[in-house]
Amino acid sequence: MTRIKTDICVIGGGSGGLSVAAGAVQMGARVVLIEGHKMGGDCLNYGCVPSKALLAQAKKVHARGGEPTPEDFKSAMAHVKSTIAAIEPHDSVERFEGLGVQVIQGFACFISPTEVEVAGQTITARRFVIATGSRALVPPIPGLDDVPYMTNETLFDQTERPGHLLIIGAGPIGLEMAQAHRRLGSRVTVIEGAQALGRDDPAAAAVVLDQLRSEGVEIIENAQVERVGGRPGALEVQVKGGTIFTGTHLLVAVGRVPNLEKLDLAKAGVKFDRAGVKVDAGLRSTNKRVHAIGDVAGQGQFTHLAGYHAGVVIRSMLFGLPAKARHDHIPHVTYTDPELAQIGLSEAAARKKYGGGVSVHRVGYDQIDRAQAEGRTQGFLQLIAARGRPVGVTVVGAQAGEVIAPYALAMANNLKLSAIAGTVLPYPTLAEIGKRAAGAYFSPRLFDNMNVKRVVRLVQRWLP
Repeated sequence: MTRIKTDICVIGGGSGGLSVAAGAVQMGARVVLIEGHKMGGDCLNYGCVPSKALLAQAKKVHARGGEPTPEDFKSAMAHVKSTIAAIEPHDSVERFEGLGVQVIQGFACFISPTEVEVAGQTITARRFVIATGSRALVPPIPGLDDVPYMTNETLFDQTERPGHLLIIGAGPIGLEMAQAHRRLGSRVTVIEGAQALGRDDPAAAAVVLDQLRSEGVEIIENAQVERVGGRPGALEVQVKGGTIFTGTHLLVAVGRVPNLEKLDLAKAGVKFDRAGVKVDAGLRSTNKRVHAIGDVAGQGQFTHLAGYHAGVVIRSMLFGLPAKARHDHIPHVTYTDPELAQIGLSEAAARKKYGGGVSVHRVGYDQIDRAQAEGRTQGFLQLIAARGRPVGVTVVGAQAGEVIAPYALAMANNLKLSAIAGTVLPYPTLAEIGKRAAGAYFSPRLFDNMNVKRVVRLVQRWLP
């Protein structure tokens, strides 16, 4: 049994783990990185990258008009593969070994609070970072194990276009893939046990759902799945009440679970539950030597959140600085067309926290010249403000994930709305919608304020 001693042992080569490994080794720490499957993790291989590549190709086909062909689908899947291949070198074993990281391929398990074992090697480290990510949740639906079904981990292996894709789950993943497949020529039925996009602002979600339905995506809400049956090419999904939906293919997209089973966390003294590793504000577990970041930390399941967590633990582990993770400034985006982006508090949560000092300002895309010029007037930006600062923002519309960026900057750095209102933006851009909303916050304070009007009149009398 080979023994290795190191400063930091990172378990998991997804976006969070890679960020820790690259940052730590370049700042002088000895780093061992353990990955049991594919470098780049779920995001590169099965998640963000392939899904956005497929959406991009589907959008092109939709913009072209006409009936999509089977070749369009094959071309889209080829684009998915080429996009992954283009990004892979950045996340590769070779790159990280070139940086000075010792990369070990295999599944790690703890054998003590200070040691893990992997591929016949024992690694002792001063600090461990668990960054093993998550996988698709497969619910215990009767009959599911007896029929072929896909998750995000197998969806992008398709080479032939599904005739009729059934999707269980109307969250971001389910609806993104519903729109992509519909635009590439498949019939699509989405079955949701509660409300579609139920965690998002209802008015914004309605804009997205109306668009998908207008394109021919069938979205069934409040339909609890009771049974799955049929055979390959002729699948059945039965919901409560007895209604049966039939299709050729099935995608399960009902959530995710953290990858913790192989780690033997009990031997490390690390407590965990169904949501992930139990961590404090500094992302440290019940074993002070062990941190958890990204999906397994139970704080949210976004690639950009894992990258943010990486920065927090690096400050703590390398410099001994007090570092705490906050989550009020983390945005999330559903990449349908139109996109739906949100950050911060809902209106109800803001009023509960700030009371009567909350104001809400909505600006439609139809009020923005660039949106009019491009014929992309669907959607709106809603700003929730308190004490002169943004506390929640929702954007639904063209490039919402880009449009929300200034507010992500403002909320991360505790900037006032005056910083956004005073920013000079190039004209015409969609980003103007954010500045317009900030201006709406100040308008009544300036134009409907009698004191302001009295001062202006007084100044006008005395000015030469």
